[in-house]
Amino acid sequence: MNNLHVETRSLDRREAESVLSKHHTGRMAFAFHDRVTIQLVNYVYADGWIYARIEHGPALTTLRHHQWVAFEVDELSTVYDWRAVTAHGSVQFLSDDRSSPDWRDVNKAAELFRAQVPSILTADDPLPDRSQIYRIHIDELLGRESRSNAPEKLPGA
Repeated sequence: MNNLHVETRSLDRREAESVLSKHHTGRMAFAFHDRVTIQLVNYVYADGWIYARIEHGPALTTLRHHQWVAFEVDELSTVYDWRAVTAHGSVQFLSDDRSSPDWRDVNKAAELFRAQVPSILTADDPLPDRSQIYRIHIDELLGRESRSNAPEKLPGA
């Protein structure tokens, strides 16, 4: 006899934003022609925007031409105990040109990044090649949660 019981439910917007705020690593999916790419992203969430950085290369080139993305963050406790949040939206690249209207947004992003890693965007930046700052406007935010009476840890964790 199996005594395992699992319940799933949708997260409300406040709960989904809480998951985004709590974490700083997620996955971004974007497409070009028939190819979908999924990239690990370090990010900061604030005020309805996901802020991140990217290096110059194929992913940046693709995003400049096709700005629509999906972004996902997960919390995993056991096989049946988890939260997952998926955001859909468009990428907006920020310019560090002082005459650009984006200048304030670049400074805000820098402050958010430095709250996590103080050396970001300085001479001691651990990932200096990630020089292009961008943000994702969240058009749609979906969250799901699963809870069970399973043991508290994932096998092998």
